[in-house]
Order: sequence, then structure tokens, then C-alpha cells
Amino acid sequence: MAKEWGYASHNGPDHWHELFPNAKGENQSPVELHTKDIRHDPSLQPWSVSYDGGSAKTVLNNGKTCRVVFDDTYDRSMLRGGPLPGPYRLRQFHLHWGSSDDHGSEHTVDGVKYAAELHLVHWNPKYNTFKEALKQRDGIAVIGIFLKIGRENGEFQIFLDALDKIKTKGKEAPFTKFDPSCLFPACRDYWTYQGSFTTPPCEECIVWLLLKEPMTVSSDQMAKLRSLLSSAENEPPVPLVGNWRPPQPINNRVVRASFK
Repeated sequence: MAKEWGYASHNGPDHWHELFPNAKGENQSPVELHTKDIRHDPSLQPWSVSYDGGSAKTVLNNGKTCRVVFDDTYDRSMLRGGPLPGPYRLRQFHLHWGSSDDHGSEHTVDGVKYAAELHLVHWNPKYNTFKEALKQRDGIAVIGIFLKIGRENGEFQIFLDALDKIKTKGKEAPFTKFDPSCLFPACRDYWTYQGSFTTPPCEECIVWLLLKEPMTVSSDQMAKLRSLLSSAENEPPVPLVGNWRPPQPINNRVVRASFK
């Protein structure tokens, strides 16, 4: 069997470049954000979304994360503005999380690790297909939202309740009528930089919008996320935790802030 990438010591982030040379590229994600070095760029516009909850289709456990997939066959759920050259279509969202509440996010802010990080993945329809967009510097736009521990989040619970149907790797279930903008924090301030997917093949095609304000979830809600399994139904149970990539070198890239 071909060696599969993962998050364990034998196939984790330190080994990805062996199968996926992009992983050693100059524009990899995530990165550490050092706010004292980040400049406000007054030319950065506000961003906005117009999502259609009816475009949500399914929720999936692929053994690496849980993902909600959207219909992206036409301009139905869109992201606009910010640093982006045009509108982008929502394709999926997924999360990264740790084995406990004190870590799990991929990006860090002044050394702070959050409990998890939500990624909403959009692609630029001027490239006609998602596959084609993966080859372009501005092909993909990802909104990253940190999850911090606090009070229970009712909107997030709607998503968590669906996880019972996809407890093991390979399971997929219908998940409809969900507009993920209900998860967004009130403040739209963001940091932006040019980077990559944080999972193999780690293509360097992403304009990142990282929201300054985290969303709040409870410790019990995080525990529910960690109750997912990375093993299939017929295998000994292995918890799906620790599916985050550590920060990569920033190299010559500039992180810009939309706020002072």
C-alpha cells in the first residue's frame, strides 16, 4: 500500500515533503503571526459573503478532518472584497483541532495557540474548475477563523449534531440548509497573506483571510469534535485529534492587516 500522509510521527508534517515536494516551498501555510511586525494596509477593502444555505450538501469524515461540502457548480455561495481580485465560490469548510483545549489551531498569534481553526475554502471561478484554480496564485481564498473556549455556540452545535452520523472514516451524510456565515464573529477585521493549503499536496495558491476575532465554543463542544474517529467502522478505534500542521517559515512574505 502506498504510504499515506497523516499526522503521526511516521507520516506527519515533517515527512510530507518526501511525497509532496510543495511542502518545502517558499510560500507554505500556516505561519506565525507577530502582530508588532504586521502593517495596516489602508488599501485593503472590507470583505463580505452572500451564502445560500441551500447549497450545503453533505458532511464527511475522511479520516483527516470533518468537512461540509457545498454545491459550487454556479455562483451560489460567494465571497467578495477584502484583498481579492473578484468573487470566489464556497466549496467546503473543515476544521483542525488538538488533543486538548490548549492547542489545535494551525496559525498562531503572538505565540497564542487556539483550540481549533475553521477553514472556509473558496475558488476563483474565472479559472472554470477548482482543479484549474489550484494552479493559480489567486486561485483559492480561505477564510480562517480561530476557535477559543468560552460559552457554548448554538450555531456551531447544529454542525456538531451532524457528526453522530459520520463517526468513522469514510462516512458521509446529508447536511443541508446551513449557512456557515452564522459562525462568523461580529468583527470583520482580518490579516491577509499569500500561502498554501495546510494539507498535502500543499499547493501554493491561497489568498488567506485570517479573522482577528475568534469564534467562541465550549469545552464540551470541542470534546464532541474529538469524539470523531480516524479509523474505519471495522477497525480498532483511533481518535481523530491533532490534525494540525505547525507554522512554516514566512520567508519573504508580508502579512497585512485590514485594521489599525
